[in-house]
Amino acid sequence: MKYLIFAWCLLFLSSFSAHAEPTSEELKLFALINQYRVENGLKAIPWSPSLAFVAQVHAIDLNHNPPSKRCNLHSWSDDQPWSGCCYKSNRRSAQCMWNKPRELTAYTDNGYEIAYGIFGKHTATADSAFNAWKKSRNHNAIILNKKIWKSHHWNALGVGIYKNHALIWFGEDEDKGPMPNN
Repeated sequence: MKYLIFAWCLLFLSSFSAHAEPTSEELKLFALINQYRVENGLKAIPWSPSLAFVAQVHAIDLNHNPPSKRCNLHSWSDDQPWSGCCYKSNRRSAQCMWNKPRELTAYTDNGYEIAYGIFGKHTATADSAFNAWKKSRNHNAIILNKKIWKSHHWNALGVGIYKNHALIWFGEDEDKGPMPNN
């Protein structure tokens, strides 16, 4: 079943001109996050092809299936070959998000997402997402392993940017896949 979902996701991605290799903007965001971590005395996080795939799929899903007003950007549509969910501030649907890497890839650990959305005719960029996350106490805490994230040790990082959305996925297990060539 996992292989069928993976094949469908590849087809889904290719139908929207998505990519297996990260774009220059995704690589820039990856570099900004790691530079920021190093500047704050933390280690850089290795690239994760699996988490990047999840980030790219979710960015496309958010653009084509925006969540309802009662759901936030961690929500997933329910008319695709993955489990959909309405993620609310109360985090009762957190497991739906945490499971996405296992559901869509061979990555077996939980994934933790930070999301950025800009609306209207604007496009999300590495700089706009990074600057918004740095200013947000909760997002900054995830990036810099502060507060409730202090005990987490990030060993995998995936980035996806598509039109109005930029997403980063963090994981604690290493992803043995290769670093992109860009």
